[in-house]
Amino acid sequence: MKTKKGFMLRKVADKNIVVPIGQASVDFNGIINLNDTGAFLWEQLAKGCSYDELVSRLLGEYDVSEEVAKKDIDAFLETARNAGVIED
Repeated sequence: MKTKKGFMLRKVADKNIVVPIGQASVDFNGIINLNDTGAFLWEQLAKGCSYDELVSRLLGEYDVSEEVAKKDIDAFLETARNAGVIED
């Protein structure tokens, strides 16, 4: 999985936002606000990784159970897919 080309994570006034750039700004109208966990997942996806790698990295970064990590990742991925900002 990987973030689609044309979307960048930026920190603005202590907020994590994903903004479209270039052609993506024509096709995607708006911005996406992320909490710190969402920003961490976005950064991992920007590098490209599998679902299992996302789980492993989230567990290494945050003190959560594997069940909670998977639930959070699943919710994040569903939202990102629906917004059309990631590629499988």
